[in-house]
Amino acid sequence: MSFADTLAATDWDDIRLRIYATTAKEVEAAINAPHLTLQHLPALLSPAAESYLPVLASRARQLTRCRFGHTMQFFVPLYLSNLCANECTYCGFSASNGIRRKTLSEEEVTAEVAAIKAMGFDSLLLVTGEHERKVGMAYFRRLLPLIKPHFSYVAMEVQPLAESDYQTLKTLGVDAVMVYQETYQRRRYAEYHTRGKKQDFDWRLLTPERLARAGMDKIGLGVLIGLNDWRVDSYFTALHLEYLQSRYWRSRYSLSVPRLRPYTGDKVSTLDMTNRQLLQLICVHRLMNTDVEISLSTRESAALRDKLLPFGITSLSAASSTQPGGYSATDEALEQFSTDDKRSPEAVADVVVKLGMTPVWKDWSQAFSG
Repeated sequence: MSFADTLAATDWDDIRLRIYATTAKEVEAAINAPHLTLQHLPALLSPAAESYLPVLASRARQLTRCRFGHTMQFFVPLYLSNLCANECTYCGFSASNGIRRKTLSEEEVTAEVAAIKAMGFDSLLLVTGEHERKVGMAYFRRLLPLIKPHFSYVAMEVQPLAESDYQTLKTLGVDAVMVYQETYQRRRYAEYHTRGKKQDFDWRLLTPERLARAGMDKIGLGVLIGLNDWRVDSYFTALHLEYLQSRYWRSRYSLSVPRLRPYTGDKVSTLDMTNRQLLQLICVHRLMNTDVEISLSTRESAALRDKLLPFGITSLSAASSTQPGGYSATDEALEQFSTDDKRSPEAVADVVVKLGMTPVWKDWSQAFSG
């Protein structure tokens, strides 16, 4: 049994019908339930629940402070390469997109690390396009020993790998891996992924289970909001999270709520989500799971990020560049997508402090792993 079996046994159209047929009475019943379960989730994700946003936000804020304290973790992405062998209709790194390609050398990575450390970061997310031959395990084995000594916590967002590869990455100092399903509906997934290994829905879907068996400390889940109905996809994200936590409880889990952003060669028609709906989703994830970490990236505007921070968010990126070499050099032709919040780390940290929280630059250390 795997999550693929659970997904196959859960009807997308049935979940969608339950979400959109929800009445105000059912929303109130969910809000007043002594213990929330997946049975309550369609009501909380429903359009009817938007009218109860003040109640959801108040509870999400309280639960977040009780579980995570008055802290906010900071991290920054380091893009190592924009090479990609996949054809994904929503991504600037897509193989047919006419951007210049670049993979950082050892010297360029060293320069990027120095620039990032000068900004104060101690938690790093390594990102690449999906190109196994040129930015696969051989590349990671060469680069990680140059990177890990400078950061207490290193996460990766790269192509799905085999369980043995994740075991190797763990020995090289990788603490977390983020792997986003994009959408949990097979038909829509196939429409967006037209070439390359990313076409294999199940290989990607079962990646978190391979990560958990490999003993990875933290595993990141999420969908790309704008590709499909966010309410239904978010139900399946929560279902996936519950499945993993019940079986692989030794790993921590995080969620991301990225909305599609413009990129060079943009050709995807997005399904819009309002700012209020984004707040609803963050609050619902927090109410459903008090332990999960929720991150918010610089895809969103500075003003919106400042407003969303108290209501479930536990980690923030800042001053992010989505292009290889973007911290020690600048070439916007190489970026995956354009960011919106372009403030300095100090400026973002100042806002966190004004909101009554403490910026945390160090996520976790092996010294405390027991």
